[in-house]
Amino acid sequence: MASVNPQHNNAPECVWIILFETFLLGDGEKKITETVVTSMSNCSDFLLKKEDHTLGNLLSEYLKKADKVLFAAYKVAHPNVAEVLLRVQTDGTITPREAFISTCKLLVSQLGHTGREFQKELALRQFADQGDQGGAGDGL
Repeated sequence: MASVNPQHNNAPECVWIILFETFLLGDGEKKITETVVTSMSNCSDFLLKKEDHTLGNLLSEYLKKADKVLFAAYKVAHPNVAEVLLRVQTDGTITPREAFISTCKLLVSQLGHTGREFQKELALRQFADQGDQGGAGDGL
C-alpha cells in the first residue's frame, strides 16, 4: 500500500462535502414537492429531497396504518441520489396531502415523546452511576 502524505491528503474535506450535500438543501430547493397522480383517484406523489429509506419507510408504514389511506409506498431510485418518492392514495374523504401532513405530525409527536423518555432514562442512569462509589460498573 502506498504511503499518503498528510499535507497533500484532502480526503477528509471531500468526505465532509459529500456528506453535507446529502442532507443540506441548495438555494431555492424545496424539501417536499407534491405531484397529483391523474391516472389514479385521490392519489399524489411526494418527492422528499435529501432523504433516504429511513424516512421513506417510516412514513410509508405509518400511512398504511391510517384509516382513510388505501395505498402508501415509497421508492428510492438510486442509492447515490438522496430522494424518496412516496405515493399516497386515500379513500377520498381526505386528500393525500392531508393524510401526509397528519402522519408527519403524528410521527413528530411520537418521536418527541420517545426522545424525552430516553433523556429521562439517561439522566436516571447517570444519577445511579454517580451513586456507585468506586464500583466497576458495567459501562451502560
